[in-house]
Amino acid sequence: QVQLVESGGGLVQPGGSLRLSCAASGSIASIAVMGWYRQASEKQRELVATITNGGNQNYADSVKGRFTISRDNAKNRVYLQMNNLRPEDTAVYYCNGRSYNPTWGPSYWGQGTQVTVSS
Repeated sequence: QVQLVESGGGLVQPGGSLRLSCAASGSIASIAVMGWYRQASEKQRELVATITNGGNQNYADSVKGRFTISRDNAKNRVYLQMNNLRPEDTAVYYCNGRSYNPTWGPSYWGQGTQVTVSS
């Protein structure tokens, strides 16, 4: 089973940037969809961005134009570049891997990394 570990979170000022990294213990080359989700305090987990192994990207409307997801299969890593951060971006960010349809195969989750945007 692939293990995912997120890093790169922290405290940042509004308008600042952070780059999150998701390191996989195994190969992600055959994982169809990698993504980032986030969960704010006392809120439900929500989709932030996904990227297929072919490079197709999708973003939540709230982050479109500010965040960029990427994957490096050779390094077994997934990244989330976050620019122009806002206080409402504050959340625990989780890395995810799945099949195009989750019922077709296993899904993987990391433990999360905290992002706090505050002045």
